[in-house]
Amino acid sequence: MSFSPNAAGVRGLLIANGVVYLLQGLLGLKFLVLFALLPYPDTLPWQLLSYGFLHGGLMHLVFNMYGLWIFGTQVEHVWGTQRFVTYYLVCVIGAAIVQLIVGAFSGSRAPTVGASGGVFGLLLAFALMFPKQRLMLLFPPIPITAMWFAIGYGLLSLWLGVTGSAAGVAHFAHLGGMIFGFLLIQYWRSKARGAGGRR
Repeated sequence: MSFSPNAAGVRGLLIANGVVYLLQGLLGLKFLVLFALLPYPDTLPWQLLSYGFLHGGLMHLVFNMYGLWIFGTQVEHVWGTQRFVTYYLVCVIGAAIVQLIVGAFSGSRAPTVGASGGVFGLLLAFALMFPKQRLMLLFPPIPITAMWFAIGYGLLSLWLGVTGSAAGVAHFAHLGGMIFGFLLIQYWRSKARGAGGRR
């Protein structure tokens, strides 16, 4: 899979995440405290977005950027750059909101970092666009359709979040990205229907 000619949004996000990761390494803890998503009521307004460009290590960054590339390139090809970037950022913010709500009820004081909320939103959009597209899992190495992959990953995140398994991972942020992504897609569809299907 290669970049679409219209994948300027994906390229920009990949570069932005890479640059921010380098800044993390250079500036250290103060940078994280300022831009990570701190739990309520310590949350600063810009952290609802900035946390999505921070990562908790190189592999965290690599996996998220791989998902952004794989799913985002195809989604941007269909939607165009403006709608793609809008959708991605809404998913990042939506994931933050859900994570803050869950954290407030659970009493968690851990900060949140990572682009996973946006990537999970892209997974949902990709699955809705290409439900029968086959994907090859790494573990186990079996093919699965995009729709079942999205459903399975969503249910897994819900189960892990409810049971508290895989501590240190913001499972409800993943779900928040998918939920807000789904709501935005439904809004756009209803708006298109109201306009007689015109874009």
